[in-house]
Amino acid sequence: MPPRKPSATEIGATTSQAVARAVDGIKQMITSGDLLPGQQIRQEHMAAALGVSRLPVREALRQLVADGLVVHVHHVGFAVARLSRSEFDQVYLMRRLLETEVIHGLPRPTTGQLAEIEALAEEVEQAAADLDLPRMRMLNSRFHLAIFDLSDLNLVVGEIKRIWTWALPYHAVYLYDDAGRTRILAEHKEMVTALGAGDVKRLAELMDAHRAGSEAQLNLMLEAGVVPRPSAG
Repeated sequence: MPPRKPSATEIGATTSQAVARAVDGIKQMITSGDLLPGQQIRQEHMAAALGVSRLPVREALRQLVADGLVVHVHHVGFAVARLSRSEFDQVYLMRRLLETEVIHGLPRPTTGQLAEIEALAEEVEQAAADLDLPRMRMLNSRFHLAIFDLSDLNLVVGEIKRIWTWALPYHAVYLYDDAGRTRILAEHKEMVTALGAGDVKRLAELMDAHRAGSEAQLNLMLEAGVVPRPSAG
């Protein structure tokens, strides 16, 4: 008997899996700093790196455009999104307003919730000690989002996560700074203490200082031209 041809449903499922794998792979490259803001993304190179065809890579890039991590430049192609100075300032303005609102309304965490957040802080510290910056970046996001997820303001928290996505490539850059990593770890410990004590006012103050420190570092990098601009090459 001739081999059975896959059904349309099976083909669709396989394609969806390839697209999901491409989305995850490209996002990881962006958040780890392997792909920097403004850097062009060549579909054929990405397909080879991820072990998929160009079709799922193209669809993945379109999804990432919708997420704000990638842009499509006419006659150039896809590139990692690069925030303008005005957009960068707006990202941090929105973060400050929304995160402060969420933090002031946080319930006191359960013992299990606090233990999970404290464990994430310790994992961030271990990744920093190992100089595993991609893992530190991932865990740092998980630490903060775990705090926001304590809130019942689901729509607001969802918007915070979307705004965080826009700044992910820049977070990868500033983690290369030794002093920045040290500051982040110390402030995480203070946040866990304030959260455990139910002191949301202190937690909001710590988050403001934490955010301002990161913004200042990124400002210096933008002014120094550390982050490249899109290239047609």
